[in-house]
Amino acid sequence: MTVSAFFLHTFVSSPAHAVLGSRNLSSPSPIRKLFFFPVSPSLLFIVFVFQPYPSTETPLSPSNLDGPPAPESLAPVPFLPSSMAVSPHAFPPRKRRPPAGAFVSPRLSDVELVQTLIHLSQEIASLRPFQYLLRSCSLSIVRKVNLLAVLFEELLRRPTSYCSPSAVLCLEEMYILLQRIKTLIEDCCNGSKMWLLLQVELVSDSFRELNADLTTLLDVFPVREAQLSDDVEELVALIKNQRSRAGARADPRDDDLRRDVLAILDGIEREVVPDQAKLAAVFESLGLRDSSSCREEMESLEEEVQNQSDEKGKSQAIALIGLVRFAKFVLYGGSTPPKPPAEFRRRKSASSLAIPADFRCPITLDLMRDPVVVETGQTYDRESITLWIQSGHNTCPKTGQALAHTNLIPNRALKNLISLWCREQRIPFEASGDAATARGGARSKGAIGATKMTASFLLRKLSGGPPAEVADGVVYELRELAKSDSESRACIAEAGAIPHLVRYLGSDVASECPTLQVNAITTMLNLSILEANKARIMETDGALNGVIEVLRSGATWEAKGNAAATIFSLSSVHSYMRRLGRKTRVVKGLMDLARDGHGSARRDALAAILNLAGDREAVASLLEGGMVEMVCGVMESLQDEAVTILEAVVKRGGLVAVMAAFGAIRKLSTVLREGSERARESAAATLVMICRKGGSDAVAQLATMPGIERVIWELMGTGTVRAKRKAGSLLRILRRWAAGLDCDMADSGDTTNVTTSTTTTTRIMLPS
Repeated sequence: MTVSAFFLHTFVSSPAHAVLGSRNLSSPSPIRKLFFFPVSPSLLFIVFVFQPYPSTETPLSPSNLDGPPAPESLAPVPFLPSSMAVSPHAFPPRKRRPPAGAFVSPRLSDVELVQTLIHLSQEIASLRPFQYLLRSCSLSIVRKVNLLAVLFEELLRRPTSYCSPSAVLCLEEMYILLQRIKTLIEDCCNGSKMWLLLQVELVSDSFRELNADLTTLLDVFPVREAQLSDDVEELVALIKNQRSRAGARADPRDDDLRRDVLAILDGIEREVVPDQAKLAAVFESLGLRDSSSCREEMESLEEEVQNQSDEKGKSQAIALIGLVRFAKFVLYGGSTPPKPPAEFRRRKSASSLAIPADFRCPITLDLMRDPVVVETGQTYDRESITLWIQSGHNTCPKTGQALAHTNLIPNRALKNLISLWCREQRIPFEASGDAATARGGARSKGAIGATKMTASFLLRKLSGGPPAEVADGVVYELRELAKSDSESRACIAEAGAIPHLVRYLGSDVASECPTLQVNAITTMLNLSILEANKARIMETDGALNGVIEVLRSGATWEAKGNAAATIFSLSSVHSYMRRLGRKTRVVKGLMDLARDGHGSARRDALAAILNLAGDREAVASLLEGGMVEMVCGVMESLQDEAVTILEAVVKRGGLVAVMAAFGAIRKLSTVLREGSERARESAAATLVMICRKGGSDAVAQLATMPGIERVIWELMGTGTVRAKRKAGSLLRILRRWAAGLDCDMADSGDTTNVTTSTTTTTRIMLPS
């Protein structure tokens, strides 16, 4: 006898389950195995192991709630009740996934189970009803759940009336079904309206399936055994008789609206500008009636992009983002968000000084927005390491090891921690880098077409020379658009935005509307991230001079810092690095900002100086501008940046200037003792180069530092791989100098130096 035949025989021989046994083997509902539970546990296990699931169902388990199930050889799926076999269409793509416990029968007593069902049905009845899409579907199922609450309340009043196994099993399955209904309704309410519109057929199918499952449960619920009142029995019969409504199709108006949106997207792909009246009607029907609601819709669509696993879904969601952005500008105009209060700005600057070390990018030492891991295992901000690689480097900036490949792996765990920290500190967290990278590079013709139309529309508003307040709003929207992805940066620059932005970089604009200058220079910075746009900026008349003017006399520290960051971005191209390094105004502006600036503006200036120090000719200009004295002056407050710059300068011919600077070696030895891990590593490397190239004078200055040998030994034991290597070299140099084996000193024939070194040797107890 096969397992199925034996199972059928068991059920048919039982009077209480004769009807259920003949029905379960043929019903397409996922509840058809539900009533196998009264069989003995051993028989139940045999059924689950040897009776395969139908091809239309997927058993849900904790291992596949967030993705595909693991191979059985690696992670066998645990035994779970068959009631967890849910159709894959029961839950359409969504931002939120319910916990696995929501689909497992609760381990509650009979009374607690009914109380939980009452609470759950009340939660569903109190959910916000759909206002724009799927109104009939949502109202129908919410109405039925509201009526079910009456049934549960009746059962609670008669706790002895539902003790049969069949009744308890129905109630347990009712719990799972209500969880599914609640999840679907919440996701539809809280997600993107545009995305829900494209998925309206799938979601309406989900509602119909839930209605069918609810009807099936009520069909098999032992009403007579429960001894319900006549009114409640009639209520149950009423719910079951509404199954015809559950089979209704989606609202025809939803289908018409969906076709309108698809037609608009198709026209954008063919570079046809949407009719403004029709676009307004669509957005009015979806409740997107102002700039704020459109901004929220774009954020929801961004989350949908992250939630999609296939390229087609990503492409559709990105195209919708472009459409909403275009409609936001065309229908509701651009507007700069309200300025944060002065207290918030001060709090943000203060908190930026206390950023945890693990949250800082080792290159820029600023808060990482999009952390990625390189081949050596080190983590950097995507934008910074991309610029490093694009500038011709093939090594890891932190370890100095050669990179076998330049693949960047997102560090999502660290990104989540940074996001949580920013939320606690009330710091806005915006992911940097190309959003297309996070989106899997899925860019459709519709998305690119919408971006081109948006850029052209905004620039047409600037071409007429609008008032400063209007121009401020338009430039801010360009700034936001340029921040989104590389295609947007390309579209904005190709549309001719750079000459328009140059007009708003001058001091006359800053005195009239400071935020306009900030938005203009920030837009220029965002555009400069794209390699092709660097050439456009450098070749546009007045663009570079405008950036330099903001750097030297910007209205705010934010404007000056973003101008320095723009120079940092442009200097990643070696030819531009040399050109910028020869300009006295650039060098002096960066020096002044690094010395006298505030907050992140100083770090932006130091990052640009570090980039310019990559060229020997630029190093000469920096030294003439007093860069070493400036760096030594800021070393206490910006230790990591200052030491890294000194290392780069010494490496490229600035040894004499560093040695001539008063107290440079002493400050480096202090960093070696008290600095951060990265600062100690750079300080050790810098001191090794100074001692090797500077001769006995440099070594003598270092040897007189109190406790220097102990500091070196500590670094050899606790530092990074590179720091340990440099500390070992430094220790060997000091030993040779103490033994009088310094070649430069021996060749000089200076007896005074020899005597001094001998005397010093008696005071320095180097480890053996």
